[in-house]
Amino acid sequence: MSRSATLSRQTAETQIELSLDLDGKGKCEISTGVGFLDHMLELLGRHAGMDLKVSANGDLHIDQHHTTEDIGIVLGQAIKQALGDKRGITRYGSFYLPMDEALSRVVLDLSNRPFLVWNVSFPTEKVGQMDCELFREFFQAVASAAGITLHVENLYGFNSHHIAESCFKAFGRALRQAVAKDATFGDAIPSTKGML
Repeated sequence: MSRSATLSRQTAETQIELSLDLDGKGKCEISTGVGFLDHMLELLGRHAGMDLKVSANGDLHIDQHHTTEDIGIVLGQAIKQALGDKRGITRYGSFYLPMDEALSRVVLDLSNRPFLVWNVSFPTEKVGQMDCELFREFFQAVASAAGITLHVENLYGFNSHHIAESCFKAFGRALRQAVAKDATFGDAIPSTKGML
């Protein structure tokens, strides 16, 4: 069974087309109009081992907030749809990821209980043209739409580019662990409740 999804979202602020395959090869085609966000989404897809295609057209003449948040919403919805009832998955994932001087940790549970703990601060307001405060908005949107309990923490670092990159890569790696098939329990739903 294919664990993939194709979704679109159109509002007065953004038009987004997104497709993903959780069992892909990390092939990405990203066009958001925000260069640094393109870079982060490519890293996320690659390290998650999923094929990811994103095309976004947003109100960038205002700022990058709506585009970033709405991509997070659609990505989260697509992850949730691709996983279905989550039968047979590992469910949990965690990863420490170094990026030069920066070290970040992501721990997540595909619990269907959305919650974000964000312990990340940036020494600059922007990376390239992207506001650093938007990274939290992105992960909040993904967690809410996908139903992920998500903890993202930068343990240390002084370069904003490296801090952001370590968070996105660590999220990709942790997600890859969590969506992986768990041979121990076969096709069971990974919860004593019988559902997630």
